[in-house]
Amino acid sequence: MVPDGAPVEAALRAAVETGYGVVVTTGGTGLTPHDLTPEATRAVLDREIPGVAEAIRAEGLGKVPSAALSRALAGVAGTTLVVNLPGSTGGVRDGLAVLERWLPHAVEQIHGGDHRPAPGQTGAGTHPGPGTSGPAENAGSPS
Repeated sequence: MVPDGAPVEAALRAAVETGYGVVVTTGGTGLTPHDLTPEATRAVLDREIPGVAEAIRAEGLGKVPSAALSRALAGVAGTTLVVNLPGSTGGVRDGLAVLERWLPHAVEQIHGGDHRPAPGQTGAGTHPGPGTSGPAENAGSPS
């Protein structure tokens, strides 16, 4: 666990350099002055995936209107998928529910995989990547 700001960026860079397949941060995505996880994440990303963050916000909106205030990002840094989740337990639960629908397929795509899901799967591949968590998995402070 690291505090917001520069430590988040450093932890993300370390996770990417280590070769983790997926890094999920929690917290630091709100509107307070210390909520800087999206800025730290953007500094590390090579490509953003706006639809992921939009899907996570949409999942939460039906339960709590303040989900619209999340500034969370998602994207690719090297061959690592990086996803910001809100710091609330409900926000994390909603975010993980969205991720489980397509996470293996996304990781497979990042590694050059086929655009078609494997037989019997809906949008999910089978390549788990070199890891699914890392030093930055709990980066950021609760928002």
